[in-house]
Amino acid sequence: MSTKEPNLRKPEWLKIKLNTNEHYTGLKKMMREKSLHTVCEEARCPNIHECWAERRTATFMILGDVCTRACRFCAVKTGLPTELDWQEPERVADSVQLMNLKHVVVTAVARDDLKDGGAAVFAETVRAIRRKNPFTSIEVLPSDMGGKEENLRILMDAKPDILNHNIETTRRLTPSVRARAKYDRSLEFLRRAKEMYPEIPTKSSLMIGLGESKEEILEVMDDLRANQVDIMTIGQYLQPTKKHLKVQKYYSPQEFEELRQIAMSKGFSHCQAGPLVRSSYHADEQVNEAAKHKQALGEQEIKEA
Repeated sequence: MSTKEPNLRKPEWLKIKLNTNEHYTGLKKMMREKSLHTVCEEARCPNIHECWAERRTATFMILGDVCTRACRFCAVKTGLPTELDWQEPERVADSVQLMNLKHVVVTAVARDDLKDGGAAVFAETVRAIRRKNPFTSIEVLPSDMGGKEENLRILMDAKPDILNHNIETTRRLTPSVRARAKYDRSLEFLRRAKEMYPEIPTKSSLMIGLGESKEEILEVMDDLRANQVDIMTIGQYLQPTKKHLKVQKYYSPQEFEELRQIAMSKGFSHCQAGPLVRSSYHADEQVNEAAKHKQALGEQEIKEA
């Protein structure tokens, strides 16, 4: 008799609609021609067909496609990265221009082999995008860059419109889920970003289904708010390959909606929660909703003054 734990059956609401229209194929062709990487492909995002074919958006992944960490939830390749490509920022900026994006998300593999964690290339990518696309809002999604304040300062001085850094999982599960990352270091990273530039919104993402309790999810919300994080996203963990961590639970759309409402009640300016939600999913909408929320709070303060 086998003692091997069976895989949970994927529910109906996680079925993905494939769409390989001319927008999808055109975007894929452009990425290859520009020698660019996207987290959409490398991390096997379930929303790639919607984002590429329907919304015509993408999350650029800079600093190569080889990560120095081996997180047990992530499908991105692990190993020794290649040397830095200083032409990459301009190619990303050109692609944003060709796509006519109103909002762009730039993420990266973890580069623990670099003293600055890749901060200089990140900052130059922000500046290059802004030079060629002055009306495009820019969201950055870096690793903790070794937890060094000077690395974060390099990136924040480029003044992205949103600083996004993912907490990923609960405090208890962090050691078994995230390689080299630390729960409190991620919170500190987010807090420092807000202290450096209070006007720049901060954002973080949590994936659930790894064996966490509801109380632990609420603890993450409280910890993020205690460190002044403005925007939160909550999504279902999906096992990318059999080598990765197994799904312990599939949350229903109703459970995600309940968590979204709780997050909003705790003071987040915006929370997107759902089975297929990922950190940069509908990121343009998150920015708009957060801006409206901030404006409404400002108007309320004026009325009460």
